[in-house]
Amino acid sequence: MKLKPFIITIYLVFATPFLIRAQELKKTEDLFLIKTHIVNTDTLKYRMLLPKDFSEDKTYPLVLFLHGAGERGNDNKTQLINGSDLFLNETTRDSFPAIVVFPQCPKNEYWAKVEADRSTKPITFKYKYKETPTKPMALVMDLMDTMAKKPFIKTNQIYVMGLSMGGMGTFEIIYRKPELFAAAIPICGGADPESVLAYAKSIPLWVFHGAKDDVVDPNLSINMVSAIFNNGGFPRFTLFDFANHNSWDPAFAEPELLTWLFSKSK
Repeated sequence: MKLKPFIITIYLVFATPFLIRAQELKKTEDLFLIKTHIVNTDTLKYRMLLPKDFSEDKTYPLVLFLHGAGERGNDNKTQLINGSDLFLNETTRDSFPAIVVFPQCPKNEYWAKVEADRSTKPITFKYKYKETPTKPMALVMDLMDTMAKKPFIKTNQIYVMGLSMGGMGTFEIIYRKPELFAAAIPICGGADPESVLAYAKSIPLWVFHGAKDDVVDPNLSINMVSAIFNNGGFPRFTLFDFANHNSWDPAFAEPELLTWLFSKSK
């Protein structure tokens, strides 16, 4: 009988962190509304975070967040694993009231129109921007067009950011819809350098990558930044010397990240 308090104490020490994390995930799921966008017979699942005290009589910036390949699926939940905490932060919600959209890409699909050769390390990518967009990308673009027509959206403050596969999607969507976005943040992504002609002078970018990335070659971001600069743009570029593929972690920790993003307008 004397062992019971000790056993209970041990249980609480080890179980408490998991219980706290479960509560945090539940809060994330509660605050991000469950949504679907349907075009003909195709459905895009997404989650949407509204500002505190949201009112349709006010106007708000809109942020599109494109997740990475590891968060693909159809549960309309996994896409919140990386990045959602950035927007749930109380200081962020108070300082930057915005509508935030997290769509989910199905398994075996991509945001970007790209062929990936996974037999190489880093992965080799071949971009096919001159072809029609992937179905998930087409649905996201239609969703953004629909959202932009809402009276409570600040159409001069529509942003996009994404990581890995979503970083590639970020580069591609501003190529396909350069008139829509006021700024973009691609993290550990890449794209066709020739595509920058569509937005180099008109869309501010803050590009992130990890110098030790052995999944997506950091030279892909370096080449994009160079192409933007050579075509009249002035991109901001952060190359983390210590980071591998998960450069989104230090990127999200950048104290100026959201201040920079929300300072941009068309």
